[in-house]
Order: sequence, then C-alpha cells, then structure tokens
Amino acid sequence: MLITGGAGFIGVNAAEHFIKKGWGVTIFDNFSRKGVELNIAFLEKNYPGKFTVTRGDVRTDSDALKTAADAHDVILHLAAQVAVTTSVKNPREDFGVNALGTFNVLEAIRESKRKPILLYASTNKVYGGLEGQKVIEEADHYRFANLQGGVTEEELLDFHSPYGCSKGAADQYVRDYARLYDLKTVVFRQSCIYGQHQFGIEDQGWVAWFLIAALLGRPIQIYGNGKQVRDLLFIDDLIHAYDAAIENISTAAGQIYNLGGGPNNALSLLQFFAFLKNDLGMTISSSFADWRPGDQPIFISDNSKAGNDLHWTAATEVHAGIRTLLQWLRDNKADIEKFYS
Repeated sequence: MLITGGAGFIGVNAAEHFIKKGWGVTIFDNFSRKGVELNIAFLEKNYPGKFTVTRGDVRTDSDALKTAADAHDVILHLAAQVAVTTSVKNPREDFGVNALGTFNVLEAIRESKRKPILLYASTNKVYGGLEGQKVIEEADHYRFANLQGGVTEEELLDFHSPYGCSKGAADQYVRDYARLYDLKTVVFRQSCIYGQHQFGIEDQGWVAWFLIAALLGRPIQIYGNGKQVRDLLFIDDLIHAYDAAIENISTAAGQIYNLGGGPNNALSLLQFFAFLKNDLGMTISSSFADWRPGDQPIFISDNSKAGNDLHWTAATEVHAGIRTLLQWLRDNKADIEKFYS
C-alpha cells in the first residue's frame, strides 16, 4: 500500500494497521506539517524494516507517483491541505495540494499498468453550509429539523471556502476517473476524525486540540457560538472502513460514501466542553470569534450506504473514544509538550 500524506495523523494509524496485516507499506510525504517526525519515529521504533518512506510532493513529483502506482495494489490518498482558515489565507497553495495533487495521483494510476485501487479522503465540507436544510437552535446545540439519520450522499454539493472548492474538485475528479477510465476509485466524505497520534491545532483537529489545551493550560478560540454539532468518528473505525472498501472493492469501486460517527456520536462544542468539565474534570479557558467561511452549524453523517455496501459501522462510542484519546495524550505528554512549545 502507498499512503500519500502517510506521516500525518490518519496516515500513521493506517500504516500501523496495514503493517500489522502483513502488507508492504510505503509512506509518501513531503514532511511539511509539524510533528510528522514523531509519527515516523513511532513507526520506526515499533515496526523497524516493515515500511519505507519516500519524501515527495504530490504537486510536483509526478514521476515518483507514477513509479509508486506501478508498484502498489492500493493507494490511500491522504496528502492534503486540511484547514479552512489556511485555505482562505493562501488559496493558491490549497488548490495546488488538494486539487492538482489529487489530479497527479489519478494520472499516475491511469497511466500505470497495475491500475491500483484508490481510496480518497474527501470531506463533508463539499456539502457547504447546508443552507437547504432547516436547522433548529436549541440551548446548547443545533439540530436538523428533518434529517433524523443525518446527511446522505444525495445531498447537493455546494462548495464553500477555497478548501471546500479544492477538496470538492478533487472529490469529483476521483469519481469521474472511475466512470471514464474504469479505475477502482472510492471517495470517502469524512466527518470529524479523532484519535491517537492527532496533534490538533486551532483550525484543524479540534477534538484533540481541546484536550491538549486542557492538559497544557492553553486558551482556545471558538469560531461561532459553540452550538455547532459534528459527529465524531474514531480513527480505528475510519481505518476499518478503508479495509472494508478494499475487501468489497467490486461493490465500492466508483462509489462515494459519507463516513462519520453518525447521530449516536454527535456533540456540539458546548456539549464537548461540558463533558470535559463534568465527566473528565478538565477546564479550558475559551473565547469566541466570528464564524469561519462555510462552517456548517451542524453536520451529521448518514452512514447507511457504507453500512449496506461495506458491512461497516462506527463502532466506537464517542465518550469512550474521547477517553481513549485523552489517555494516549497523557501517555505521550512529553512529546505533546515538545510539539506545542
């Protein structure tokens, strides 16, 4: 398996999973994100000689991607610019990484002899602000008026922010290459992913960031009023979905799947804070800022299609998953303090 962006949070968890299964794993990463060295060090310590690392950039290293496409049966494409605020500040870089980078990966596969499976990590941001859905404001959260099971793949696309546009363009390229060139591509529109090895920051990876801020006594900034709701998907469950797609590729090829924690694993920011305070005994100093472009007041994924096609479910209960992440952060506090120093 080739994992682009494999030194990142999802990548290191995927690499560990597939190494344990006995797969040959190649990590392709440009090492631009702070902290990825810690993830590679973890793999080197625990799985020496079981994986290889290629320093490369999906925007510019087309030849390396073509070589890799001819050497692997599966490509997990995670390399991305992942923050909305960063995309607003630097839309050209965002486009280059997310849209052009994905196009280069697709071309490498199209021109290869092996024609590997492509699993693409898209985002629920392709649905924009969901303005067509009626939302009701409660005391500490928003809720959908009509979507009891969450957002399905039939929801209209409505890209907001440069990030939404770049990921959405890539999302559609991946889908269309399956139809036009008969490639085995699968799109996962992922909701809020959290778990071990996540070094969250203010505008990305908020579950980990809030826990880290509480551990280190750092203040945080909340965009909006804190009532916005996300369904949280634990990292192990996400990796199992990737596994399920590979095992059921005859069904999954050419398909798009929403992947999130679903209605049973949804929390607002205010509800998350309450859990930290009342159940975990933690406190966070916080302040409020304006809403970010394209920030949905609520997103909950309807996982029915993935359940039916892939026989997959979000198995980790959200409060149990948060406790697991918190324990990992405590066990690795020295690295956490070094990262945020």
